[in-house]
Amino acid sequence: MNQVLVGYAKLARPANLPTAAADILAGVAIAGAYVSFEDMAFLSSAIFVDILFLIFSSVFLYAGGVVLNDVFDIEIDKVERPERPIPSGVVSVKSASMYGGFLMILGILLAFVANNKCGFIAIALAVSILAYDSFSKKHGILGPLNMGLCRALNLILGMAILGDIQFVWYALIPMVYIFAITLISRGEVHGNNKNHIIWAGILYSIVIFMVASIQLMDTDNMMQAIPFIILFGFLVFRPLLKAYKHNAPKNIKNAVKAGVLSLIVLDAALAVGYSNWQYGLLILALLPVSFVLSKIFAVT
Repeated sequence: MNQVLVGYAKLARPANLPTAAADILAGVAIAGAYVSFEDMAFLSSAIFVDILFLIFSSVFLYAGGVVLNDVFDIEIDKVERPERPIPSGVVSVKSASMYGGFLMILGILLAFVANNKCGFIAIALAVSILAYDSFSKKHGILGPLNMGLCRALNLILGMAILGDIQFVWYALIPMVYIFAITLISRGEVHGNNKNHIIWAGILYSIVIFMVASIQLMDTDNMMQAIPFIILFGFLVFRPLLKAYKHNAPKNIKNAVKAGVLSLIVLDAALAVGYSNWQYGLLILALLPVSFVLSKIFAVT
């Protein structure tokens, strides 16, 4: 395959993109827009088309964000990740900037096609992404909070599918979760981040408690959600414990990778309460896609 095309693909972090789609599918379920996919008429309905628009909107916004993140990180990557497409010279800074900008604009436009409220949320998400890429990631607390806000807005984007947002506080779940992952990632290059890992473990536990509480108090599907919650806990805590015991960059990177990909499982666990286990499996089907892509493309 053409080296330049591969470079552009690497910039977009393909393995991470299904996690953005999972956020939308979870938000759609919470909004009450879930309809059994056994009803074939649903597949030709306007709401189904809007769901597709929001999925692609989210994916393009995410891809544009990570591309522009590499643009802003060019000087750091020259030292720490010289193999990345921009510092290696495969893709120029100008081309990457145009590429990332185009993806983000396209993401915003697709959200407006769904409805105006989704469009304005997409604008807020794009601003939040750019704020993280350009300056907030350099700050110890502001950076993780900003990254968490991006995920929170992505979930809200799906929740706005019907134009009326309910349960907005649910967005705290991805916000807390991403804060935890961002803390872990602080040791990807040099290691020595056991304190961050301890805090991440506490935040992971809070996330599991929040999801379980929602299923218990706000839905009737606790029993269907339990397997998804257990799977999520296993996938995030196993590499986290390994990274704590052997605090080397490789193990920390694997813990970050597991955290990012497990967003899909978290979304599935949250969505089941407002749909059913079959819909949860539909979201979960994105996990092997991400896993396969992670063998080809870097997650972090």
